Amino acid sequence: MVKTLEKLFHTFFFGNYFYGICAVALSIEASLQQGYSLNHPFWYILLFVGTVIYYTIAYLHEKNSTSINPRTIWYKEHQTWIRKSQWLLLLIAVITGSYLVFLYGSGIQFVKTWQWIIILVFPTLAVWYYGDAIPWLRKTSLRSKGWIKPFVIGFIWAGVVNIYPAILSVMENKSSYEPDVFHFLLFLKNGMFISMLCILFDIKDYATDYNEELKTFVVRFGLRKTLFYIIIPLTAIGLGTFLTYGTVHHFPLFRMLINTVPFILLIIVTYHMHRRKSILYYLAIIDGLMLVKAICGIGGSWIQHT
Repeated sequence: MVKTLEKLFHTFFFGNYFYGICAVALSIEASLQQGYSLNHPFWYILLFVGTVIYYTIAYLHEKNSTSINPRTIWYKEHQTWIRKSQWLLLLIAVITGSYLVFLYGSGIQFVKTWQWIIILVFPTLAVWYYGDAIPWLRKTSLRSKGWIKPFVIGFIWAGVVNIYPAILSVMENKSSYEPDVFHFLLFLKNGMFISMLCILFDIKDYATDYNEELKTFVVRFGLRKTLFYIIIPLTAIGLGTFLTYGTVHHFPLFRMLINTVPFILLIIVTYHMHRRKSILYYLAIIDGLMLVKAICGIGGSWIQHT
């Protein structure tokens, strides 16, 4: 029983299914906070399987046969099953995506040219990020730019969970998508929050990144300065900005309080990162802050509208 639960636990986190759940939860949070109705269920299925496929591809191409990383070892031991599951997920993505196009294709005319440009920016950056697996992008892969890659990841996540649901809602309701300052601040909040998690995540790869001369924040500035001079101050600035904006625009007190929880937890987790952590700690606790943020945002929005 214990071994079965351990296998399921590893599959859930190493197989990136947790990332898929986080993406769906953040998408729901962003829709509610921006005042849009929830999207068709097929959008959330497509977002879930797309996230799992994307993050799994990178590890399927992992070539370091001597790695002692538990996640890398798990991928090597389960490669046949993972490849089959990838094809199944891809089939689901094609079916759900095709159905959404069939269902809301007539709403495409309401998407403006500048919005199409924005739509295409995020998948382009996502491909460019893992460009080390593509011959003509290998030398310029964003993943090899240590100081910028956390912000690229945060930017992509924010775009997918903030902007895509909003534009899909426009297509569903045949209306116009006109983002304002509040939409931009929500996008920035999501992007920066996830970027801070990415910088924390780079701590586990410090030795590898140092040997490969990948100038991540922790390699460039050291652990203590990264934690106390970069992550905590930027998180505090983000929290202060949110509280200021919420106060000026008269947000309900409960909404403001519950949305401060993820920022406070991020600061607490950051403070305790000076000790060595396991890979599952990073996957479950640090990345788990994305889910906590989504739940708090959804709770705040739900209370406000009841």
